[in-house]
Amino acid sequence: MDMLTQAQSLMARPHVVIATPGRVKVLLQQNPDIPLVFSNTKFLVLDEADRVLDAGFEEELRVVFQCLPKSRQTLLFSATMTSDLQTLIELSANKAYFYEAYEGFKTVDTLKQEYVFISQNVKDVYLVHILSKLEDMGVRSAIIFVSTCRSCHLLSLLLEELDQRVSALHSFKAQSLRLAALHRFKSGQVPVLLATDVASRGLDIPTVDLVINYDIPRYPRDYVHRVGRTARAGRGGLAISLVTQNDVKLIHKIEDVVGKQMEKFECKEDEVLADITKIYKARRVAAMKMVDDGFEEKEKERKKQKLNTLSEKGLLKKRSRKRRREKSAK
Repeated sequence: MDMLTQAQSLMARPHVVIATPGRVKVLLQQNPDIPLVFSNTKFLVLDEADRVLDAGFEEELRVVFQCLPKSRQTLLFSATMTSDLQTLIELSANKAYFYEAYEGFKTVDTLKQEYVFISQNVKDVYLVHILSKLEDMGVRSAIIFVSTCRSCHLLSLLLEELDQRVSALHSFKAQSLRLAALHRFKSGQVPVLLATDVASRGLDIPTVDLVINYDIPRYPRDYVHRVGRTARAGRGGLAISLVTQNDVKLIHKIEDVVGKQMEKFECKEDEVLADITKIYKARRVAAMKMVDDGFEEKEKERKKQKLNTLSEKGLLKKRSRKRRREKSAK
């Protein structure tokens, strides 16, 4: 939806507004009449509060809060506890009602968690093999999680070259294209969704029987959110993680935090590698297509814009300090 249409909708004084902090901030700053729309707000709900309260949204939230009455009631919802949330709870101990049904990073008992230990250069070969077995495994649909938009786009081109029916979901795509990709997957037109962590929260699709971690997430909480896309509402599900030598520490950390050890996913190596030549050829074609469609240039421009935004918000130094702390912790 374009901003003019959104501004007109807000001027009609709706009873409920669902929005992202960034878009609300822009609308508030561009239209002097919109702040009045929020002047009588009774409730402010922050869903996925652990993410929304991240330092990256600090400026947006400050602008939004300035337009809200102090007498409002603020409700925060989160499936995971973070240091920011814990600090907020401690600061508002006598002023806020806090309900906790949180038992740590847990995965449900109906979820089978397995891994495949492989070399980095055959990850896509093993992925294609697993996808070829979906019907035999009784899997109706699967979500494959990758760490970057680049990997998501490259894998989607590779799988399409191999005549696999997939949809790709990542932040480089326009909102209309994301919604179209999600609709194709939810309606069963395609059985496989390739996605970054943009799809790790909020999706509840009953037909998802399998989650594949093509790239292992850096944080256990992201793993919990990813595998939580299957085995929902008492149903069974399977999560398979493709583990390379570089991922061993991450997997051990996930197992320690979740409190469960992954089992080995059984597959025959000679059967897996039978199509390696065809897959390597598809990989080369996919890489050329990605150059031709201008993705590399879009990626460079996107990184430049992101660094500029972080610099303007004064968050570059914070991010550098955070990375140094993470490295020293290792």
